[in-house]
Amino acid sequence: MRVALCASVACGALLACTPSYDWRTVMNNDDGYEVTLPAKPRSDERKIDIAGQSMTMRMQTAEAGDAVFAVGTVVLPSADPALQRATLDFLQQGLARNVNAKPEARATQFDLAAGGRVAGSAMDVKGEGGSKRESRTIQARFVARGVHVYQLAIVSDKSPPQEQADQFFMSFKLF
Repeated sequence: MRVALCASVACGALLACTPSYDWRTVMNNDDGYEVTLPAKPRSDERKIDIAGQSMTMRMQTAEAGDAVFAVGTVVLPSADPALQRATLDFLQQGLARNVNAKPEARATQFDLAAGGRVAGSAMDVKGEGGSKRESRTIQARFVARGVHVYQLAIVSDKSPPQEQADQFFMSFKLF
């Protein structure tokens, strides 16, 4: 009986330390994607300057434990491939700069909701960031499609469990 009680208390303590993931599918018809986020998302937008042009970046973010899961969408004035590339470079360099790391992206694929895939890139960086220069891990994915450039990122003190990161990244589908 005592062993069962101790095991129950230990299990409860472990669960209390585990971040809760309340996964929900979010459809963003304006920006042309769906994704599964680990909590109720918040939305924000801001102006950014890329290649001498002012553009809007919209964000949907959700927090679970110490991790922030985010989908950013930059709306381009046109689907010009050179502008798409400049925007992808800007986003990759910006995330890496946040933790004083070098942006080293590798190729990956993104699913289309209607079937098929499109080429994108992935990047994992670690370093010190924030005003307190704390250790940060960023896992990110990037893709351009038409007049949208997308950035998916998980920012945390340490990497979330792999199955949670996979849930987020693999759930992202473009319309």
